[in-house]
Amino acid sequence: MVESASTAAAPAGRSDVLTAFDPRTGEQLAQYPVQGTAEVTRAVRTARATQNWWGELSFSERKHLLLDWRRQIARNAGELAELLRSETGKPEADATLEVMLAVENLDWAARNAERTLGRKRLSTGWFTRNQHASVGYLPLGVIGVLGAWNNPVFTPMGSIAYAMAAGNAVVFKPHELSTGVGTWLADSWAAVSPEQPVLQAVTGNSRTATALCKSEVDKIAYAGPEAGGREVIALCAQTLTPVVVENSGKGSMIVHVDAVLDAAAEAAVFGAMANAGQNSSGIQRCYVADSVFDDFLAKVAERAAKLRPGADNRASYGPMINAAQVDVVRRQVRDALAHGGHAVLGGLDSFRDPYVEPIVLAEVPEESIAITGEGIGPVLVVNRVADLADAVTRVNAAGNGIAVTIFTLDIPSAELIAEQLKVGVVTVNSSTAFTGIPALPFGGVGEYGQGHSHGQQGLYEYSRTMSIARRRYRAPVRLSTFDRRPGHLQTAKALFRLRHGRG
Repeated sequence: MVESASTAAAPAGRSDVLTAFDPRTGEQLAQYPVQGTAEVTRAVRTARATQNWWGELSFSERKHLLLDWRRQIARNAGELAELLRSETGKPEADATLEVMLAVENLDWAARNAERTLGRKRLSTGWFTRNQHASVGYLPLGVIGVLGAWNNPVFTPMGSIAYAMAAGNAVVFKPHELSTGVGTWLADSWAAVSPEQPVLQAVTGNSRTATALCKSEVDKIAYAGPEAGGREVIALCAQTLTPVVVENSGKGSMIVHVDAVLDAAAEAAVFGAMANAGQNSSGIQRCYVADSVFDDFLAKVAERAAKLRPGADNRASYGPMINAAQVDVVRRQVRDALAHGGHAVLGGLDSFRDPYVEPIVLAEVPEESIAITGEGIGPVLVVNRVADLADAVTRVNAAGNGIAVTIFTLDIPSAELIAEQLKVGVVTVNSSTAFTGIPALPFGGVGEYGQGHSHGQQGLYEYSRTMSIARRRYRAPVRLSTFDRRPGHLQTAKALFRLRHGRG
């Protein structure tokens, strides 16, 4: 289910041990226990007991502890980034940036939880002016988080930080390819609050993830491939456990006739190739106006040709973190070429496991799996479109991206186009920079995802609504009683006509 053990196999005869490897060298890094139903159940039971304490704290008290945790992570960010590098092969710059963005989300969630979730007074109607109405948001209880392998700090922190800030305890199952990062985060919380395990990590493989889905936590957050997301939804349906699902798959770019092509090409290459193309917020497809297509394609190819994957810090990006993904990318490239697309840069000779050289494909038919599949790899498809309407149609037909980028100088038109796109986030004249805005929520549409990460919506995801209405004084016109007087009903009818029947 959910995960692939292709690069994290147990030693021969040991199904109870998970071995982590450096994807750059194959070197063994560490071993972790494969925890099963009993261990997961125990962790969830501990989380429920701890949540009783955590949920009863004030927003201010939780904020104080969360900011202490933020400080603990920030002071040891170099250690975390180095661990992240060893488990994913990312260059130092990518690993450091991921840690920084994760801490920014923790900081925002801690500082904004009370403003978002604290009790607020609401207005009342004409016939209920004697009532005081308010709404507040309470924690759900225990949240299970299933970590991703492509961004194993930033992505799960988009659930962990917001769930904890809302008053929940968290049981975190890191992906088997980045288990050390998950245990490091749990240990860093324990350094701040050793007696209260509000955040716990359970280690293991797909069996562990399945046990967490079946453990009757109050919500499961998952990020990863679509197939795994469907399995999580099916498993959680057995216990009616709600889910937040962020499926893999990069988004699209639309390049209008008036776009600044150098800036658009720079954003396209970074969005497609950063982190070896393993960012779900990145770019898989570019739809380019016919009149600027050739110039844009040439600029993209020129930029991408300068990139070099490798294991050192001077490399543009690192290896494919999940070894099985190399074959997925290879199949997509082969399918694109078989359907009539052509390689402008790279191609089937770009694969030197575990690295994939930059690949730029053009004029790929829309039915190719290079467009319809989850584009996790350093591959960019550039296709020609007649106009903006054509681009919108193609983006919506592909339907597997969380974000769309539009490059144009016509900002009003871009914002109108944004509302026609069936995605969660639209950026204008920039690509992946939106991930650095903690207040900006993002989530999928339709099958791509359920629920939201980040921002106020991210806090609401891990909260339940509690509305309270209380009578302040006796109503002058009493309708909610069997002892109502005939005159009160006549007065109410007259007021009703006056309020709603005029004009």
